[in-house]
Amino acid sequence: MKNIIIAHGGAPTAVINASLAGAIDEIKKSGFDGKIFAARYGSKGLFTGDFIDLTDTSDEEIARLIKTPGSAIGSSRFPLYDEEYEQIVDNLIKNNIGYLLFTGGNGSMDGLGKIYEHALKRNTTISCIGIPKTIDNDIKVTDHAPGFASAARFMAQTCRDCAQDVKGLPIHVVIVEAMGRNAGWLTASAALARNNKNDGPHLIYLPEVPFDEEQFLKDVKEMHEKYGGVLIVASEGIKDKNGDPVCKAKNSTSRSSYFGEVASYLATLVTEKLGIKARGEKPGIIGRCNSSCASEIDRKEAFLMGKTAAKAVLNGKNGFMAGIERISTEPYEIKPILIPIEDVMLVEAKLPNKYIAENGHDVTDEFVEWLRPLVGDLSDDISFLD
Repeated sequence: MKNIIIAHGGAPTAVINASLAGAIDEIKKSGFDGKIFAARYGSKGLFTGDFIDLTDTSDEEIARLIKTPGSAIGSSRFPLYDEEYEQIVDNLIKNNIGYLLFTGGNGSMDGLGKIYEHALKRNTTISCIGIPKTIDNDIKVTDHAPGFASAARFMAQTCRDCAQDVKGLPIHVVIVEAMGRNAGWLTASAALARNNKNDGPHLIYLPEVPFDEEQFLKDVKEMHEKYGGVLIVASEGIKDKNGDPVCKAKNSTSRSSYFGEVASYLATLVTEKLGIKARGEKPGIIGRCNSSCASEIDRKEAFLMGKTAAKAVLNGKNGFMAGIERISTEPYEIKPILIPIEDVMLVEAKLPNKYIAENGHDVTDEFVEWLRPLVGDLSDDISFLD
């Protein structure tokens, strides 16, 4: 009997372990009698042969995994090239592994696709199935990816609370920086913070829309004159009309960048150019890993994607990623699907134009309605005594 291995790739999320739990649960319930391994620290563990034996994982441990943030088996951004892919295939053969499940975003799906291709070239039967995961929601084809809804919920709830703060002390501008390298899904999710049309965030700046510094200052001045306290949400990846980042990356590799402090930069700009007190806030990975704000839908769908991928790989499917197809928004209904791996390898799904407001610094009602069921009910017991 062949063995099976599970790996995590890229940045963890609040629900990545729910996918791990779903996969283990499905494998154990299927009657699989091989060993269940995990690659310690993802692609790095696949390359070095550092495997964890999860065969005897108990039902109690699986249940705890569902609500455990971070990556319980480790993850990495370990770079892979032809030589590394060949070594990974060698390690899988050596350990009698015939099934590989890889959880991650479009970069991880690219890595999984290349392992799949290298195994095929060697006439080795190693069935490869991907499990989607990303807070950026930038994986193509699938309606959305597990991890995004929880990060979106954190962003919406945080901005709702912050909006009340600036409304109660209307003397300054607060700029919240959102993660999301090139895609504005997470930045856009701050729109759910609004109870009323005049609530913050008052301005939303997306990486899909060229950033105009002069127009930005005009917009901030107008909002400050109107409201006193202003809440702005800006993507870490906003770029000017030439496609250059507003803040240069502090550190970059072929697949990842650590961006400059966009919120801090814009706050300084407001203070220096407009003479208005301003401050920048950057939740960063706190928003990515926060389990207290995790969406219940997100947890359930992460678990479902793990089960879907495990079922598919054990049924002989190879070269696919599990995905989500939305059947309806109201009532919310989805079904799991399988997507050819080549359709999602390093292909980014950016926020489409239909979700971006005409003024370029807000989102449409259509986006809010699309997102609402994923995030779930936010705290709505808020009163302001006008």
